[in-house]
Amino acid sequence: MASGEYLRYVALGDSMTEGVGDGDDTTGLRGWADRLAEHLAAVNPEVRYANLAVRGRLAGQVRAEQLAPALALRPDLVTVVAGLNDLLRPRFDPAEVAGHLEAMFAALTGAGAHVVTLTFPDVGRIAPLARPLGPRLADFNARVRAAAARHGVTVTDTGREAVSTDPRMWTADRLHAGPVGHERIAAAVARSVRLPGSDDSWAHPLPPQPTPSAWRVAEAELRWAAAFLGPWIGRRIRGRSSGDGRTAKRPALLPVAPPSPV
Repeated sequence: MASGEYLRYVALGDSMTEGVGDGDDTTGLRGWADRLAEHLAAVNPEVRYANLAVRGRLAGQVRAEQLAPALALRPDLVTVVAGLNDLLRPRFDPAEVAGHLEAMFAALTGAGAHVVTLTFPDVGRIAPLARPLGPRLADFNARVRAAAARHGVTVTDTGREAVSTDPRMWTADRLHAGPVGHERIAAAVARSVRLPGSDDSWAHPLPPQPTPSAWRVAEAELRWAAAFLGPWIGRRIRGRSSGDGRTAKRPALLPVAPPSPV
């Protein structure tokens, strides 16, 4: 399908695609998928958009809960982004998680949709305490690229760009993109599907800023661990998820409203 001819866009995933970090539960979440839908609507106002993503979902849950509803909507453009919640867990099985993604790729491309996925940036460069996850993440990204290649899925390789690990792209919890990050991801996907008016400026570095001292870095790590890492570990121990009791924010294909003035 030629760029600009998409009429039905459906987003599958977890908190990243739901839009956590870009807005809040009171004013509403925007997020990169909403922003991408706005790019699509600027080219074709007839586009309709659904977002099935729910925070906290593992890749297998995304497949079990979101794939069938997505297929029922008969999308011509789909984004599938999942696996980071799995990757953060001690018993991560990369083959199993990549298998869930590949099954979704196969089903959605088999139904005629143009499918797009993302790679993840090196979380160790965002949160130094997470550096041991680097090899695991690199291996998973390679598996995603390989699965995408087997099914003609477009990979928006945000994980390879240096700007993706700039702290200003992320919220204080370092797990969710902030508004700038969501904006850049949307622009990257728009570029990867060759949407008219898109370019590679999303990958340009942010303006330089002073390098913090070593003690400030250490202090920030301690604050982050207390405020975010500790509670996250606590939820894992209790078997709880941030998405417990939540459902998709936009389960039906609806027209895309223009972005609100900033």
